[in-house]
Amino acid sequence: MRAIVCEKYDSPDKLKIKEVDEPIAGPTDVILAVQATGLGFVDALTVAGQYQIKPPVPFIPGNEISGIVEKVGDGVKHLGIGQRVLATPSRGGLAEKICLPESDCIPIPDALSSEAAASFLVNYCTAYHALSHLGDLKEKETILILGASGGVGVAAIDVAKAMGAQIIAAASSKKKRDACIEVGADHVVNYSQENWRDELKKVLDGKPLNMVYDPVGGDYSEPALRSLGPDGRFLVVGFAAGEIARIPLNLTLLKRCSIRGVNWGGFIAANPGEARPVLTTLLEWITAERLKPMAGEAYPLAKAGAAMMRMLDRKAIGKVVIKVQE
Repeated sequence: MRAIVCEKYDSPDKLKIKEVDEPIAGPTDVILAVQATGLGFVDALTVAGQYQIKPPVPFIPGNEISGIVEKVGDGVKHLGIGQRVLATPSRGGLAEKICLPESDCIPIPDALSSEAAASFLVNYCTAYHALSHLGDLKEKETILILGASGGVGVAAIDVAKAMGAQIIAAASSKKKRDACIEVGADHVVNYSQENWRDELKKVLDGKPLNMVYDPVGGDYSEPALRSLGPDGRFLVVGFAAGEIARIPLNLTLLKRCSIRGVNWGGFIAANPGEARPVLTTLLEWITAERLKPMAGEAYPLAKAGAAMMRMLDRKAIGKVVIKVQE
């Protein structure tokens, strides 16, 4: 079968398709024909050797997949051949087939396409966990989402909209800001301008900023924190800008605000029973059309490396998806 194999840590644009052995199912495993694989910023950093966790090489990248059950082990009880499922393996998603335990697979609702399913799980669970459990976002509160046109930001827009919040999306180009409006943002600001806080103040029009969702870091974090109103909540999601912000902690005292770190993967590793209720809620919202996950840019398997470069260059809009079965 065909797969993208990372044989050494290097620039993602050097990734190539290789022929590898097909997986073999154990008694409680299923073999999936992978339909689509969602890529995140972490995937690109990992291939480049720039992420804090370095899996042993060679490895097949990709940990957000949707697929069709092709074979089942003798002990599989709840899944059948032909069923559509999504899963988050630790790696192996950029291949035509993958073997997973039945318990790791989640049936896909009819309302969700394979491409949308592959782009849904990590970003939406992160957003819901952050906004609901950590940030306690209330209806009609105002949230500023940094890096809002990327896959992480688009998921946050969708979840915040479902929770009834007013959404201000920060993005660096008109094309990106237009994309944010299209997926549900109420207002947009250009945070590539030096005095972008002035634009933000005009949008707020005297109302407090209740929450910041920050997957970007770098020079953007402190201005966003300074813009928070009293009792605001600042959610640290990631560092797509490449630098970790240094925050003057006196701001938290003066503003009576809080800073919370968002690590969905770490949270469910420590509390594995907490993942299912979050996922159940999100799937119910999708079925009720409160949420509308959409794939962003889509590429064939052979272009997976180029797609990762798009993310590293901060050019991608929405969640990047690889269509494995063409």
